[in-house]
Amino acid sequence: MERNYRKLWWQHCLAIIGFSVIPLVFINLSLYKLFDNIFIGKMTESLRSTVENRRDAIDLFFNERVAQLYTVANTNTFKQLTDETYLSKVFEIMHAKSTSYMDIGIIDNEGRHLAYVGPYYDLLKQVNYRNEPWFIAVKANGIYISDIFMGYRKVPHFIIAVMVREKGVPWILRVTINLKNIDDIVHKAWFGKLSDAFIINSQNALQTKPRFGGEFLNPPIAPEFDTGTMKSQGYPDYSSVINTKVERIKSGVFDAFFAAAKIHNTRWVLVIKEDPNELLGDLQKGKYWVILLSILGFAVITSGAALFTNGLINRIRDTDRENAAHSDMLLQANKMIALSKMAAGIAHEVNNPLASIAEKAGWLKDLLAEEDLAGNPNYAEFNDSVDKIEHHVERARKIIHNLLGFARRMEPAKEKINVNNLLDETTGFLENEARYVNIQIVKQYADNVPVITNDLSQIQQVVLNLLNNAIDAIGRDGIITVSTCYHEKTDAVEIGIGDTGKGIAAGELDKVFDPFFTTKEVGKGTGLGLSISYSIVEKLGGKLKVKSKVGEGTVFTLLLPKQ
Repeated sequence: MERNYRKLWWQHCLAIIGFSVIPLVFINLSLYKLFDNIFIGKMTESLRSTVENRRDAIDLFFNERVAQLYTVANTNTFKQLTDETYLSKVFEIMHAKSTSYMDIGIIDNEGRHLAYVGPYYDLLKQVNYRNEPWFIAVKANGIYISDIFMGYRKVPHFIIAVMVREKGVPWILRVTINLKNIDDIVHKAWFGKLSDAFIINSQNALQTKPRFGGEFLNPPIAPEFDTGTMKSQGYPDYSSVINTKVERIKSGVFDAFFAAAKIHNTRWVLVIKEDPNELLGDLQKGKYWVILLSILGFAVITSGAALFTNGLINRIRDTDRENAAHSDMLLQANKMIALSKMAAGIAHEVNNPLASIAEKAGWLKDLLAEEDLAGNPNYAEFNDSVDKIEHHVERARKIIHNLLGFARRMEPAKEKINVNNLLDETTGFLENEARYVNIQIVKQYADNVPVITNDLSQIQQVVLNLLNNAIDAIGRDGIITVSTCYHEKTDAVEIGIGDTGKGIAAGELDKVFDPFFTTKEVGKGTGLGLSISYSIVEKLGGKLKVKSKVGEGTVFTLLLPKQ
């Protein structure tokens, strides 16, 4: 049954590609996932470091302000500081060293504003803070850093207040801090074009101006960068964060890294938001490289698999052809053995009538000699006819004898062979066929050809095949030359069979011994004769060669070892 080589090609090719590509894809995905986790881990740690660094900068800012306030309170008396002229000079010194201060005030234990230096003098000088939350808090804790609030001045601001005791009497030194100083610290965390940083209080209200959305004292709002609008839902609420928290939040199209850190001694939380596409830009490039390399790897694997499969299928096809040739050779050998047995039986059956015909022809000849028929005008014709009968009977007997000999030799056997006699016997089978198409068989035997030891029947089969091919190559009107010679140096006998046929093209000479190759017309040759002959000669220890020239003819040379 003929194989479906195309289906076999696809099966092998897809199997090779599958076993190659699946591990490649698995490895690439694993590596990408590994690098993704490592990169995200690095980004997370970097973001944690950034938010803690900015948090520490704000802590330092507040600690410096508190230390300066305590220095002012402890190096000056309450009486001096309640003198607004003196307080104004102190404030000028403080403002010269730091522009973070906007005003300064002295409040007694009852909440009365005893002295004030700043832009809101008329509004704040007579205010009593006894019931204000910040006043209650500073009395309870000694230090208070407020949230952003509107207060009496009706503008967003925040204060730092410290309580000091002089001779057992408590009083409060309060300053208003410029929000710009805090903004400057926070805004240094704006690394990317889409990053943001802001401060919220314990009620998730903005204490600094965010980059993309939200107002003071309101929750932060997440922007939609593709539409330029604000989403109704806000950012995650980090107002309850105690220490530091870093996370990645993905919800629909929203994807962002967040880091939040609690600012010490305040109710504030610093929040930094980063866009993953900016943070993971290098990873994205790496992903594209992985995809590109995977595509290139797939192309290389596919090409390699196709080339390998082509070679494999060609080898399978060649093996199938060789197996088919061997099967045909075996079938041919079995047919020849069966034919030899059948020929032997037919020869025996034909031999008996021939013997009877020969006997009757002899009897007729005796009668012609005994009877007085010499005067018969047909005597010569009768006698000539009897001679012809005897001649043809003898010829038929020789043919049957040769056929029986050929049939007996079909079984493989080593025996001594006179090569010249073998060729005479073999050409005898085809002389009539050659004569019928006006082909002359010329014999050129060397006298010094020794007797060889080999398989006579197989040599005869090869010679018969070569002679048949020579007759087919000539077609009509030509010469077949059968020659022998002995090579002393190689101790080998050479048999040459040449014809004056049309010849074989140079490009086809290397293929003449291939299975199923034939130069004959379709239906007139199987392409197995020369292949079988070549295999037989190889097994006999000999060599079969060919020389040909288009328009001049072809010569097959059979070299056989003496032993």
